[in-house]
Amino acid sequence: MSLAVVRSRALLGLHAPLVQVEVHISNGLPGLAIVGLPETAVKESRERVRSALLNAGAEYPTRRITLNLAPADLPKEGGRFDLPIALAILVASNQLPPESVERLECLGELALDGRLRGVGAVLPAALAAHRAGAILLVASEDAEEAALVEGLEVIAADHLLEVVAHLHGRERLLPRPATMPALDLAEMPDLCEVRGQHQARRALEIAAAGGHNLLFAGPPGTGKSMLAARLPGLLPPLDQQRRLEVAMIRSRCGLAPLGEWGRRPFRSPHHGASPGALIGGGSQPMPGEITLAHHGVLFLDELPEFERRALEGLREPIECGTVSIARVARQAVFPAEFQLVAAMNPCPCGHLGDPRRACRCSAAQIQRYQARLSGPLLDRIDLQVEMAALAADELARQRPGEASASVRERVVAARRSQASRGELNARLGSRELEAACALSDAERAWLAHALERLGHSTRTYHRVLRVALTIADLQASVRLTREHLMEALGYRQLDRLLRGDGAKAQR
Repeated sequence: MSLAVVRSRALLGLHAPLVQVEVHISNGLPGLAIVGLPETAVKESRERVRSALLNAGAEYPTRRITLNLAPADLPKEGGRFDLPIALAILVASNQLPPESVERLECLGELALDGRLRGVGAVLPAALAAHRAGAILLVASEDAEEAALVEGLEVIAADHLLEVVAHLHGRERLLPRPATMPALDLAEMPDLCEVRGQHQARRALEIAAAGGHNLLFAGPPGTGKSMLAARLPGLLPPLDQQRRLEVAMIRSRCGLAPLGEWGRRPFRSPHHGASPGALIGGGSQPMPGEITLAHHGVLFLDELPEFERRALEGLREPIECGTVSIARVARQAVFPAEFQLVAAMNPCPCGHLGDPRRACRCSAAQIQRYQARLSGPLLDRIDLQVEMAALAADELARQRPGEASASVRERVVAARRSQASRGELNARLGSRELEAACALSDAERAWLAHALERLGHSTRTYHRVLRVALTIADLQASVRLTREHLMEALGYRQLDRLLRGDGAKAQR
C-alpha cells in the first residue's frame, strides 16, 4: 500500500481540531515534501522522523514521499505530528498493517533515537478523541493528563519500538487506567481570621451566594486583600466537568494541569499587567488571566492603577462569560466565567477618611484618581463596599468572626435555591429575573424612585434586583421584600460617590 492516513489533533485555542496525516509514496527522486500549512517546527519533523525510524530498526523509503496535513487551511505547529507522520510512513511502506491505525489518534514528538517526548496540553485532544470514540496514543509523560478523561482508552509508550510492537500485536501496551487525582485539600484562608468589617464580610457572603462581582474601597490595612483571598473558600467545590475545564486551561497555559486539583482558581495579577496578559492575546491567541480565573475568582488589587484599556476589556467578558481574541489570520474564543473582586484606595495616598493618618491629596488629585474607573465598568460591579480603618485598640477588642465552613453552608443552600432558575442570580436574564422577583407595583415604583434619586443607570435596576434576590435566597425567603431591596441599594452608594463630587464631599 503506497497511501496511508493516520489521525492526529492540532491545538487551536482550547480546541483540538482533527488533522489527518496523509502519506503517499511514489516513484521519483528520494525526498519528503510536507504540505498543509506547516510551520517551521513541523517542517523540521522530516529529519526527526527519518532518524527515529532508522534508529528504531525500521526502513526509511528511498522514494518520493508526499505528506499532506489536512485540512490545508488549519495552521500546524510544534512537534506533536512527529509520531503520526512516522506511523503513516510505516503503513504506506507496508511495514505496518493499515487496520492497526484505523481507530487510533496519536500525538508525540520523536527524539532522534526514537524515544517519545511529551507535547503538553493534551487534555483538549483527549476530550476530542473521547467524543470521536477513538483510542489515543501519547508519550508516557502525557498519559496522566490524558487519562483524566473518563471512558477514553489511553495507550502510552516511551519509544517508537514499543509502538510498532504494539501495532503488530507482538507486545501489547496496556491501556492507562483513568485515575482521578486526590482533591487538593490544602488549608485555605479562613474567614474567621478577619476581625471586624461586618458589612464587608456580609457583602462577601452575598457575592459568594449569587456569583456577584465585588469592589472594596478603603485605606491600606483595612483587610481588603484578606477578604478577597477568602472568597474561594466560601464557594462550593467544583464538579468533575468544571475540574476538567480548569485543568485544560492550566495545561494550555503551560501550568501543571493537576495543580490545585478541584479547587477554585484564584488569580491575582499585578496592576502593571498589560491588556494582553489580562484579557488574552498574542499572534497565536493564548488565554489571559481572566480565562485562568474561569470558574473561580479574579482579584484586581489597586484597581485604578491598572491600564484603562485593560479594565475596559473586562466589560464584555463580565457580561458574556467568554472572551473572543481576533487576529487577521485566526480567531479564538476562551471561557471567562469568573467572579471579579477588586480593591482600591480612596485616593492616591490611600488615607482619605483614615483616622490614623491625614490625607495629603488635593481634591483635584482625588477626583482624577477616582475617575480612572469608568461608569460602565462600575455598573457591572454589583456590590460596592466602603471599608473604614480600625484603630489598633479597637481591632484588638474585636472577636474572631464566623468561620468559612459555616458561611459556606449558607452559600451552598442559597445556590441550591437558584438551581431551579437555571443560573446563578448574577447571570439571570431580565425575563427570568423579573419572574423570580415578582415585585408588586408599589415595590417596583418605590425602587424606581429610589434609583432615580440616587442617580443610577437603567442597568443598575436589574443589578439591585439580582443582589436583593440573593439576599432573599440566603434568608430562605420565598418572597422578595422591601428590606431585601433596601439592603441591596446600600451596596451601590460607593458607585454614586465615585462618579460625582465624592472626593470633595469626603474631604
